[in-house]
Order: sequence, then C-alpha cells, then structure tokens
Amino acid sequence: MGAEPNVAELIELAVLLIAVGALAGFLAGVFGIGGGAVLVPVFYECFRLAGVPLDVRMPLCIGTSLAIIIPTSIRSYQAHRARGAVDMDVLRQWAVPVLVGVIVGSIIARYAPERLFKVVFVLVAWSAAARLLFGRESWRLGDDLPRGPIMKAFGFGVGLLSTLMGIGGGLFSNLLMTFYGRPIHQSVATSAGLAVLISIPGALGYIYAGWPAAAHYPDVAALQVPFALGYVSLIGAILVMPTSLLVAPLGVKVAHLMSKRTLEIAFGLYLLTVGSRFVFSLV
Repeated sequence: MGAEPNVAELIELAVLLIAVGALAGFLAGVFGIGGGAVLVPVFYECFRLAGVPLDVRMPLCIGTSLAIIIPTSIRSYQAHRARGAVDMDVLRQWAVPVLVGVIVGSIIARYAPERLFKVVFVLVAWSAAARLLFGRESWRLGDDLPRGPIMKAFGFGVGLLSTLMGIGGGLFSNLLMTFYGRPIHQSVATSAGLAVLISIPGALGYIYAGWPAAAHYPDVAALQVPFALGYVSLIGAILVMPTSLLVAPLGVKVAHLMSKRTLEIAFGLYLLTVGSRFVFSLV
C-alpha cells in the first residue's frame, strides 16, 4: 500500500486540492463543464500519494469528481440561465435518457477494471480536442438537433460516458450541439444544466458501486482515504467545493467575453492536455 503520508505531505495535498477547486470552478463557468476533466487527473495523483490501491483509485477519482460537480454545476447553470443562454427544450428532451445512461454507467463502474476508465477518458478527450482544434464549419451532422429516438440515444450516450469519465456531460453536449449548428456559447450554457442532471445520480451511483470495494479493503480505512462513502471521498469534496463555488461565476463572465473561435481553441487545448495524463499510465 505504501507508507502513510506525513503531516507536511497532507498539508501540501490540502493546499493543492483547494487550488484545484478554484481551477475546476473557473473551467465549469468557461466551458460549461463540471470541472471533472481537471479534477480526475489531479485526484489520481493525490490518491496515489495517499496509497489508495490501484484497482480502485480511478473509480474513486471519478466518484469524488461527480460529487464535487453537483454544487459547481448548479452555480454555473444558474449564472448561464440568468443570461438567457440555456436551451431548456434540449434539457427536457435529454433528462430521462441521460438518467438511464447514468444508472447503466454506475452499474458498469461496480464491475469494470480500472483500465477501462482511463481508456474512455483518453479516447473521448482527444476526439473532442481534435474536433475543436481542427474542425471546420462544414463539419456538420445536420442543421439542427434531431428529435425522437436519435436524440434519446444521444442523451443515453452522454449520461453513460460522462459517468465513466467523472465529468458533467458538457464535453459531449458541447460537441453534439456544435455539430448540429448551435452556437458555442449556447452549447456551453446548456451543458451546465446537463451537468446538474448527471452529477447528482452519478455521485449516488458511485457510492453504491464502491461499497464492495470498501469492504474488500477493511484494513486501510475506507480505501486509504478517511471519510469515504463508497467511491466518493468526502475529504476531497469538502476541500474542493468551496473554491469551486466561489470561482464558477467568474468563469461564466469570461466565457461570454471570449469569441467563438477563442473559446473552441482554449477548450481543445485543455482537453488535449488532460487526456495526455492517462496515456502514460496506460503504456
């Protein structure tokens, strides 16, 4: 399991988590994401230092990320909706299929190997980065979002993959909406609302998924992370949430000041960077 971290290491870890909370909140506002694409890689390093067993480390990162996304995404959604940028019709169409996708993703999380979470994270993050950095206006799936079964299938996929990545769904909904001709600012704002739909049941699902793992490691005090509920670290959540909430509205202001192309390039570079983190642990 490795040696227990000393007091200095724990203080350094706490400061890092607080700073990461501010960054995650800012990105939640700028990109309409819950900040999970930042939180998951950083939590991975934090839990590695804490000696969390490898086979539960990644799901613990994802579950904790989803729990933190709850208040951050609510704050971001409220700020975007106050500006009238949220497409409520899209949220209504996706509500039920997204929830079903989250439930299926939580069940998979209970039994899937740790490597699966990393593979999903890298493939999706890099695919999205390529679309944002190199895509052209002519890259369209249609003039507007579809309705009926196709739209429901999109919602299910967003819920499923977001739950396996520990993100609020903004990554997928941003791409889908821009592929169907929606403005990036409207996509970002609507994605903030989608993150609310995903994060709450997603966090509960990881608490459920992590109970067997916690029972399997009774000698390391809830997976080496004190006060953990299943695959959700309460200590990690408590340290990160406050700064996330404070900084999220600032990110919203910045998003509405940026041009469409600047926002796309920034988002693409960010995804390329965070996806690269897990490639090294896969090879």
